[in-house]
Amino acid sequence: MKLVLLLGAQAVGKMTVGQELTKITDLHLFHNHIMFEVIMDHFGKYFGNVTDRLKDVIFEEYSKSDNYGLIYTACLSFDHQNDWDFIHHITKIFKEANAEIYIVELIASQEIRLERNKTENRLHHKATKRDIIKSQENLLNADTIGRFESHEGEIPFENYVKINNSNLAPHTVATVIKEKFQL
Repeated sequence: MKLVLLLGAQAVGKMTVGQELTKITDLHLFHNHIMFEVIMDHFGKYFGNVTDRLKDVIFEEYSKSDNYGLIYTACLSFDHQNDWDFIHHITKIFKEANAEIYIVELIASQEIRLERNKTENRLHHKATKRDIIKSQENLLNADTIGRFESHEGEIPFENYVKINNSNLAPHTVATVIKEKFQL
């Protein structure tokens, strides 16, 4: 079993890279908005505790499955302990199932992310991002209250890579990840 965590700021390309990685490996993608969108669609607002409980069920059951592995995407604010706690929680579930853990940090400038925030693929898969003005305001606000790029040596995982995907096609980034970790 393998767990690939794709981390980075909003609209950095985590889901799109994950989609490409599924095409060239036997990994399955569970992007962070899947549960978020379900909760918003059914309840009309965000319930973090419900979302987290549903994710836990998926992580726990998937880690016990015979599948090759899972890609999970998440925004990680490196200066917020609760975000670290969540990452450690996920990795603990998979480590208990003897999974190999791989961490990929994607980075790109705010300008590039604002453009990616409007892409057809993103809007197709993330209904809550379709109000472009609100989504852009959310992205800009998040950048002021969190640090979404790690400092040198900050990531405590052995299998880790940081990729500036500003000028790289998603398929290229996926290929780099596949080759780096021999997925």
